[in-house]
Amino acid sequence: MKRALVLAAVLTALAAPALAGPVTLLADPVDDDGRITLGELFDGAGAASGVVVGRRTGATAVLEAAQVQIAARRAGLEWSNPSGLRRIVVREGGALPGGALAAEASARPAAASIGAPARMGASVEVLTYARSLAAGEVVQPEDVVWAPVQSHLAPAGAPQDAEAVIGLQAKRALRAGSPVGPRDLASPQVIARNDMVEVAYLSDGVELTVTGKATRNASAGEAVPILNVQSNRTIDAVAVAPGRAVAGPAAQAARRNPQQFAAR
Repeated sequence: MKRALVLAAVLTALAAPALAGPVTLLADPVDDDGRITLGELFDGAGAASGVVVGRRTGATAVLEAAQVQIAARRAGLEWSNPSGLRRIVVREGGALPGGALAAEASARPAAASIGAPARMGASVEVLTYARSLAAGEVVQPEDVVWAPVQSHLAPAGAPQDAEAVIGLQAKRALRAGSPVGPRDLASPQVIARNDMVEVAYLSDGVELTVTGKATRNASAGEAVPILNVQSNRTIDAVAVAPGRAVAGPAAQAARRNPQQFAAR
């Protein structure tokens, strides 16, 4: 009986993935064949190095950190995500003649070079749309990639971080391959013109609410005049969530951080 229990324990241990111990996320992950593996993301992945966790179709790919953490655990690796990352950006890389890295050849220029006077024919890497977006669509991690364009086509003030545009909404139809411009996107609309909106007036711990009609569309954090249909007066408010706005002294704070008022 004792021998059978020992044998069962051994078989269970063999069936479970062996943990390779804590692994460390590489500071600048690169991939050279479009198949993103644990070995390209983590230092010390060992036997799990060849496990594919994502695909790259452009110059960069953006992976959800939580999904990577789950995939690593299933492969027997332990990554605690100590920095609390939400997303991981993986760049194209690989060997070039002479031993140079493709990642170095395609490295993004300093922010100061974007929008600076440029020679025709020179190229820079900018954030571009991986697919065409319709007006109102929200940008997902897979919708933007870094790609080279002629420097005179790079928009001034172009975003320098994919994280800055993910979750924003297209203000108009956007074409695949075109550079991401500073005025292409906005926070998702939460209030539409003629919506009935609950307005909270907040001051020194006192909260009064009134319902009125929105006079225009608004995203979270944007000013929106609300018509009080009973008094026929307009309230200067700031949109914070679908069907909700804030007025009074708290409105300025709502411009900077509408989320803190959204759940009230």
